[in-house]
Amino acid sequence: MNKNYINGKWQDALHGNTWNVVNPCRETVVATLPFGGADDAQAAISAAAAAFSGWKNTNAWQRSDLLRQVAHLMRTNAKTLAAVTVEESGKPLAEAIGEWTVAAQFFDWYAEEGKRAGGQTLLANRNNKRMSIIHQPIGVVGIITAWNFPVWNLARVWAAALAAGCTIVAKPSEYTPLTAMRLMELLEAADIPAGVANLVLGDAAAIGQAMLAHPAVRKMHFVGSTRVGKILLDGASQTNTKLSLELGGNAPCIILPDTDIAATATSAALAKSRNCGQVCVSPQRFIVHRSVYDAFCSGASEALQQFNIGDGADPVTQLGPLINARQREHVAAIVQESVAAGGTLLCGGKRPAHLDKGYFYEPTLVKDVRPDNPLFRREIFGPVMSVTPFDTQEEAIALANDTEYGLAAYLWTNNLKASVQISEALEFGIVGINEWAAHAVEAPFGGWKQSGLGYECGAEGLQEYLEKKLISVGGV
Repeated sequence: MNKNYINGKWQDALHGNTWNVVNPCRETVVATLPFGGADDAQAAISAAAAAFSGWKNTNAWQRSDLLRQVAHLMRTNAKTLAAVTVEESGKPLAEAIGEWTVAAQFFDWYAEEGKRAGGQTLLANRNNKRMSIIHQPIGVVGIITAWNFPVWNLARVWAAALAAGCTIVAKPSEYTPLTAMRLMELLEAADIPAGVANLVLGDAAAIGQAMLAHPAVRKMHFVGSTRVGKILLDGASQTNTKLSLELGGNAPCIILPDTDIAATATSAALAKSRNCGQVCVSPQRFIVHRSVYDAFCSGASEALQQFNIGDGADPVTQLGPLINARQREHVAAIVQESVAAGGTLLCGGKRPAHLDKGYFYEPTLVKDVRPDNPLFRREIFGPVMSVTPFDTQEEAIALANDTEYGLAAYLWTNNLKASVQISEALEFGIVGINEWAAHAVEAPFGGWKQSGLGYECGAEGLQEYLEKKLISVGGV
């Protein structure tokens, strides 16, 4: 159902406000949904708080059974679910199917990982003392996620928090709420108890403030901009609410001359264009050795111009639109500023001539990008490659680290010594060597510097929703 889900019931926003979800390919309204606020969030938090005592006292095997059932439903219905994601996000159908498939893996992973959160026994320094550490769920978790991966962003957090024994209040992006509703329907079909999982659509600022202010919300998870992350940090300082923040990224990619430049350029263009570049770990700043610089730029430019651009529902589409007009204007403005600052536009840089509807932007390459260029300094979040030359390994490392962000970085080389030296010198939470998909369900995902706090995915993702308790017994 296309409504809020609070305490096991689908319902409209308390004040009756609504929001139109727009298809970014056709610029048409696909659904009119509730648009709630602080009061809706308060009701959802109260429901989650009331349900917490019952949910935390289920055992990990019981929670595992439910999560596995959700994963099964996701796989069984992946194509139908993906069509909903395409309708509201515009991404190609193949990408949406892949996203739902990986999302199912999170529910399977945490179904098992939840059984391994038992704690440990410590060897005390006295014979008459016994110590153990147990892990217990943190409580109600508030979750605010972005639109670029409408189900992946949800699944990695919902699955981990629920596996830990927490209850959740989730606020998905207003641009992609239908996917969140479909996921909540699967939880309902798996018989999740009322109040354990709640969904509130609406005003992000009002809902976020309600989450920060409510004493029952012990933890908040946020995916979005560094600017909003700092607002949450300021608010959390008043309430001591724990935070997990996945914020911005500006990923460098160092390309050494010993790699296959033609193949690397082609794969780089494909990686940059995934989800129309709207990926927090997307490679953006290509830092290429001067001896292969022209060859890389030429190969990447040629590859970018081969993509089929269009409606994500069309099976031949390889590149869909940006999420909305504001995002397209943002991308276009940065490209214009960067060219004015000395960058050389090699391809793209405009709306596709054959598409008169939709928030499309051509895959773009700007070379001769200096460190003071806007494309070097700012997160683009669009299908734009910026290319900068380097001469020495030390220079490449310095250029890569010259950013406030620290989420992901990439390196292409066949030199083992260089791969060790460079990967260890990069100031990023994730480093991919000779691959573009360095992240994984089973591996920790988190950023350094201004790119966030805490981790998702892997065993570390579960620990974010568990408190540690030392139990010490004397006089034994």
